[in-house]
Amino acid sequence: MYQLYFYPGNANLAPHMVLEEIGAPYELILVDRNKHAHKSAEYLTLNPTGRIPVLVDGDLVLFEAAAICLHLADRHPEVRLAPPLGSAERGECYKWLMYLTNTLQAELITYYYPERLSDDAAAAARVKAYAENRMGGMLDIVEAALAAHGGPYLLGERYSIVDPYLLMLSRWTRYLAHPARCRPHLGCYLQRIVTRQAVQRAFAGEGLAAPFYG
Repeated sequence: MYQLYFYPGNANLAPHMVLEEIGAPYELILVDRNKHAHKSAEYLTLNPTGRIPVLVDGDLVLFEAAAICLHLADRHPEVRLAPPLGSAERGECYKWLMYLTNTLQAELITYYYPERLSDDAAAAARVKAYAENRMGGMLDIVEAALAAHGGPYLLGERYSIVDPYLLMLSRWTRYLAHPARCRPHLGCYLQRIVTRQAVQRAFAGEGLAAPFYG
């Protein structure tokens, strides 16, 4: 049985949705950030970065949400949450997953934690504003991709691991002046994704109430 270490609404949400889509048995283990459990010695033995999530799969311990999603897709190829290895579609999957985690997610972290880049309050505020502006362009790229191929999913016709990942990050944009949901194609896309039963179960399992991305 898988074990997913989580805190409601954190980066565990994408792997959690993937686990629900797969239908394999798993256990959720709360890492209480309010009590700094993610910085405890016990948790740091699993993830030395002190970040959430962690997936335990037998003797394998994984951190980094994107890596966990890829691992789960590969462990359960019958569910077809990633295109076949070596295919052009698989390359597209890698492209978008890396874009989401290395570009958009990284900028979201800067937006929410600008004090990590400056101990001056005014400078931190500027960092946050610049991050929000850059994210607008990043979301516009996703919007353009959805408009170009018409969906219904980020890779086109088939649902994949990049879709719950994009939903998770789109939810994190809800406090922006122009969040993901405000773009016409991306907004319709998000409405479509949240109707999936696996997505609904993951949100319920983490105690996250609607609206799920706005």
